[in-house]
Amino acid sequence: QVQLVESGGGLVQAGGSLRLSCAASGSIWNFNAMGWHRQAPGKQRELVAIISSGRLNYADSVKGRFTISADYTKNTIALQMNSLSPDDTAVYYCYARALRTRTDIWGQGTMVTVSS
Repeated sequence: QVQLVESGGGLVQAGGSLRLSCAASGSIWNFNAMGWHRQAPGKQRELVAIISSGRLNYADSVKGRFTISADYTKNTIALQMNSLSPDDTAVYYCYARALRTRTDIWGQGTMVTVSS
């Protein structure tokens, strides 16, 4: 099964930027959806951004600040996060749905901490 490995998390001050990257062990052409979720302490996991059927969708809370992209030559999925606020503090998970088996694949998560 394809594995997803995130990188790029860390500590940043409010107003700063971070870029998360997710490397797939196989071709991302085999996914029919891919994106990022996050889970803040004490909260449920929520969708942040997703690419599905060629469309990009974002949570209202990140629209205009975050940008999702995919590189089909490098099999990576990136999340550019700008104008970060402490409310963005969470573990960020890379996600993909396999086209053929329709199974969900998750990365191990990367922590993003935004200080005020």
